[in-house]
Amino acid sequence: MAREPEKKRQEDFGTEFEEKVLYINRCSKVVKGGRKFSFSALILVGDGEGHVGYGFAKANEVSDAIRKGSDAARKNIYTIEMEGTTIPHEIYVEWDGAKVLMKPALPGTGIVAGSKVRSVLELGGVKDVIAKNLGSNNPLNQVKAIFRAIQGLKNRKQYLEERKGNHV
Repeated sequence: MAREPEKKRQEDFGTEFEEKVLYINRCSKVVKGGRKFSFSALILVGDGEGHVGYGFAKANEVSDAIRKGSDAARKNIYTIEMEGTTIPHEIYVEWDGAKVLMKPALPGTGIVAGSKVRSVLELGGVKDVIAKNLGSNNPLNQVKAIFRAIQGLKNRKQYLEERKGNHV
């Protein structure tokens, strides 16, 4: 019985969210009159207190793509399970071609990670973690892998209580 990942909206939290543009892609289509450009934007939002979200949107103007991505990110917020300033346990996740390995670290270590993982964890409020991107360098797949890893993190006490309840 798998539980549904916790998706929440910005309104559910009483904190102010910081926004970061992670990636903008320009796409062109050749039409009769010349080239027609469109843009896609990958946006992160987070409050630095364990809540982070991402949004991906496309539009004909960069500013419109960023605005739409920001709106999508604020509707798609996840809570990071933390133990002090780090994550509770090691986790390895694959999403499409992207693979992400995250390990807890001692206080004072900082975030030892690539740019996409670092951005997500900084906005989420994690201070000490060691992470490695393996496989894909596609920003959207990396971010989706990171968020799948965040959803897979479990609180130790809660996990032990679940195990006690299931073992009769």
